[in-house]
Amino acid sequence: MSRTRVLVVNNGTLSLPQLRARFEELGSDTEAVDAASVPARLNGRYQAIVLSGTKVRAYDSTYYRPLIDLVTTADVPVFGICGGMQILAVAAGGRLVEGPQRVGGHEAQVDTAEPLFSHVKPTVTVFHRHTLYLQEAPPGYRSIGRSEHAPVEFLRSDDGRIHGSQAHLEFRRDGLEILRGFAQLYQ
Repeated sequence: MSRTRVLVVNNGTLSLPQLRARFEELGSDTEAVDAASVPARLNGRYQAIVLSGTKVRAYDSTYYRPLIDLVTTADVPVFGICGGMQILAVAAGGRLVEGPQRVGGHEAQVDTAEPLFSHVKPTVTVFHRHTLYLQEAPPGYRSIGRSEHAPVEFLRSDDGRIHGSQAHLEFRRDGLEILRGFAQLYQ
């Protein structure tokens, strides 16, 4: 049986090796490219796209234009993690606000009816490393998880193809299980 392939877009995360290792642990091969080098089309080469966290602000629409174009024209599941979710949300008209710096494990409540959360309980502990928060889902999206400082801890497009997480899911057991739910969408 051939393994699925995931395109991991490295937006400057410090945890690229851990992120790739999680998907490989879940049975997918990964290929990493930076945001400036994304292909214009997938041409059937990948079964999913994952956007890593970022050090570049999500509001830099010029820098992220090729990435947003790829995500909106691809027909595969997409998962934005931390800054990756913020890039997707801002491109769809969302607004980020400054909040308290959170580093480490924090609890979030998730909508367990969502396939993404089929392997976790309604309260998960996920890893955070950020100060920006999405306060409401942009048009075409809905919040599917929330936490004390993030009313949109997890995000899903109305068509169910695009997901996002404020947390870094490459760390902690609950993060792996959420990624397992995402992998079931493309495997």
